[in-house]
Amino acid sequence: MFHQSDLITTDIEEYLHQYENKDLLRFLTCGNVDDGKSTLIGRLLYDSKLIFDDHLSALKKDNERVGNAGENLDLALLVDGLQSEREQGITIDVAYRYFNTDKRKYIIADCPGHEQYTRNMATGASNCDLAVIMIDARYGVQQQTRRHAFICNFLGIKHIIVAINKMDLIGFDKEKYQRIKDDYYSFSQKLNLQSPDIRFVPVSALLGDNVVDGSKNMDWYSGLTLMELLEDTQLDKDKNIDDFRFPVQFVNRPDGDFRGYCGTVASGVVSKGDEIIVLPSGKRSHVKDIITYDKSCEDAYPNEAVTITLEDEIDISRSDMLVKSNSVPAQGNYFSANIIWLSESPLQQQREYLIKFSAKITSGVVDNIHYEIDLNTLLQKESSLFNLNSVGKVSISLTEIVPLDKYTDNPKVGAFVIVDRLTNNTVGAGIISDFNAELKTDKNTPYSAFEKDLNALICKHYPEWRCRQI
Repeated sequence: MFHQSDLITTDIEEYLHQYENKDLLRFLTCGNVDDGKSTLIGRLLYDSKLIFDDHLSALKKDNERVGNAGENLDLALLVDGLQSEREQGITIDVAYRYFNTDKRKYIIADCPGHEQYTRNMATGASNCDLAVIMIDARYGVQQQTRRHAFICNFLGIKHIIVAINKMDLIGFDKEKYQRIKDDYYSFSQKLNLQSPDIRFVPVSALLGDNVVDGSKNMDWYSGLTLMELLEDTQLDKDKNIDDFRFPVQFVNRPDGDFRGYCGTVASGVVSKGDEIIVLPSGKRSHVKDIITYDKSCEDAYPNEAVTITLEDEIDISRSDMLVKSNSVPAQGNYFSANIIWLSESPLQQQREYLIKFSAKITSGVVDNIHYEIDLNTLLQKESSLFNLNSVGKVSISLTEIVPLDKYTDNPKVGAFVIVDRLTNNTVGAGIISDFNAELKTDKNTPYSAFEKDLNALICKHYPEWRCRQI
């Protein structure tokens, strides 16, 4: 199963070609404090023979000095690298590890379990396809387990593996495992999940049961191991291949004969000859060429970094967006969003913040806080401010018109972060839940007859645009 390819020594070019074309799965481990998240990742790498000899030697030396696993090798030290993490035996910051198997490439985000580091967990989860939610078999589903499960669903993670860990400490009890499984499943029904892909596995990260290899101690479990579940996860249906969105990140102009627009395809598929529209200007053209780092391509797909050239000379800048003429998004400056607040300083309504969508940065204010969600009961409650780790729904007004996609339809375009203008710190993260077709305007702002006539003309000839109603 694991990556031991002979092509490295026999045909390096074929090996690199196969490696380049493997799909990538990003996943995180989360849950309560001391549920064994870091140990699980260490065991995953150790049993998969994916640790270099020199790294393993250093791990054994560190284990003698600061290990917390008794006579066993403390595999959590592979990912807990900060001195304060090793002293306390906890995870504080998100740690990333990379490995690959014959089937796919992986990026693991090991997230902290403490409530005060919930914002670190949310950051780690924001770019993941799958979450491994850890539960200590001795204690079952706890408050922080529910909080992390909610945030994973809030951020649109569609694949969940619930790993019930430390089965060795309860004597590999099947009945207790089943009770925890039923408890979590009952809780998950309240989350209104976007996807029903939840799978369970009983493990012992310390001893390696059901992590990479099957367990002789739990012969009553006939399902897949954790590694097999990761390999078995299907990501193809998660991508939006219908609505082409291409935020321009850089205009490549090396000489007078070439002008290309660089970026990563957020969603959809684009081909040579396709008609595209540039937002917000509305100018139209056709795709002349699609260029990667070493060749010209006929098509470009989601998550591919490419340079696009057009048939016509159009003024296009960083933060503009290329879309196909048959799937133009709504445009506006007012929308509702679910946000999580990441700052010690509370959210202030009507205070101006920077709102960053992909490559686009604009200014905006939170007009209204609709409600805050109580993460213990999942009930909505009235609130006038958001403190650290608060989650809820708000309305946001922008100073500019931007393309708007709901997060459920297009995660890469429908997500944003909120930045404090004075400190430049990221203070919040959000996802667009819905938006108004009409633009929000200040009724006290004068609006000339010329502007009214121009607006009516635009609405007539470009009905796909969301026009300002006067």
